Amino acid sequence: MRTVRHQIITLEQNENIMKKLILPTLILFVFSCTQPKEMPSAAWSYRDHASFLDTLSHRTFNFFWDLADSTTGNQPDRWPGKSFSSIAATGFGLTAYLIGVEQKYITRAQAAERVLKTLRFLNQAPKGDKTEGITGYKGFFYHFIDMKTGFRFKEVELSTVDTGLLMAGILACQTFFDLENESEKEIRSLADSLFLAVDWNWAMNGNKTMSMGWHPEHGFIDASWRGYNEGMILYIMGLGTPSHPIPASSWGAWTSTYQWGNYFGYEHVNFGPLFGHQYSHCWIDFRGLQDSYMKNKKIDYFENSRRATLANRAYCITNSGGWKGYGENNWGLTACDGPGNANKNNPNMAFMDYTARGAAQWYVHDDGTIAPTAAGGSIPFAPQECITALHTMKQNFGEKIFQQYGFKDAFNLTITYQNGTAGWFDQDYLGIDQGAILIQLENYRSDFVWNLMKKNRYIVSGLKKAGFSGGWIDNVAN
Repeated sequence: MRTVRHQIITLEQNENIMKKLILPTLILFVFSCTQPKEMPSAAWSYRDHASFLDTLSHRTFNFFWDLADSTTGNQPDRWPGKSFSSIAATGFGLTAYLIGVEQKYITRAQAAERVLKTLRFLNQAPKGDKTEGITGYKGFFYHFIDMKTGFRFKEVELSTVDTGLLMAGILACQTFFDLENESEKEIRSLADSLFLAVDWNWAMNGNKTMSMGWHPEHGFIDASWRGYNEGMILYIMGLGTPSHPIPASSWGAWTSTYQWGNYFGYEHVNFGPLFGHQYSHCWIDFRGLQDSYMKNKKIDYFENSRRATLANRAYCITNSGGWKGYGENNWGLTACDGPGNANKNNPNMAFMDYTARGAAQWYVHDDGTIAPTAAGGSIPFAPQECITALHTMKQNFGEKIFQQYGFKDAFNLTITYQNGTAGWFDQDYLGIDQGAILIQLENYRSDFVWNLMKKNRYIVSGLKKAGFSGGWIDNVAN
């Protein structure tokens, strides 16, 4: 089973975590680099990549449309590898259907039917504090569930962040389906019921920051959402809900744990894997919005993600680890699959399986494995660098990396095997990584998901209670 993402992201725990990593932290020669121009150069044109982006969008959408369970609507964690369902992937899938309507891949009626199937299942699934035969508790859902029954997979945790990503997809559907026919009214009602059932305050466990999860066998996980990462959306939802709100002080407690640093010439709130700079941004447009922390830094969270993306790229270009193929159009470290150490022929190198690769001032975890979703999920932040990288990967590696559902999850050009094979290319697609590519590509092209969520009362309320002002939020009535 793949590593649970949030086990590595509490910045307060990084020192202890890094001591346990298979691959020792690489020594970096940190330098100050000139930041790229804000606007694409004359040599770069969106039109040069338009056909590729259309293909990428449609193929990635088809992952969610084709692979959802026909009875429950649950999305697979991965494919074609044998898989349980990931509730976060289901959240991405619910949002994907809306993009499918916008891009005319499917009709509105087809999307409504699929969404209704999914929401009805989630609403009716058994819940409680038992250890098995249940899907969730206190409005939260287990990280992984059986594709068909929806029951908890083995002993995985009741996950706060994965529930949050599921709820983001549910709220997107609630806002999108605004017609007065019976199907769309039921979607809105079910979405409201599911969201308002989440007891965000229970997940605080009496602390200043939210717990990462809970097990019925032994209670809350001894880790909370601290430091900048994808947990941002949890606090916004927790503040915005009228049913089980978290304390008003929670946002300040969250931001007080940030780690601001200069990495490869880019000053920003650091977090190593790029998914932490992408996931909340899939649904929320942070351009021009500032809380008190960002007002003090004189930037916004969108700019912070732009800097993190370019710092990640700069690290790969410098390539202090000597990994094969790293360069200006072959970069991107985030949580992804990896080749592992099976049957390898590189005695002085350690290769990992699924883990949260990344590069930041206090976190470097790298084994030469590139994930296309690292660039794909950052397209709005640095379109020239990200789209050119994706297009180059497709051109250079063809069907080794780009097939039926777009990009396979990851590849590593450094590894060689005892049979003489050079390079590793993943055979699987991962739902959460597909979701970030599809949504952020659509946000870049049309602001579609961002504009949708600007109309959701719970998201708007959460942003305002967190103290955000400026940009579009100032024009939205309470």
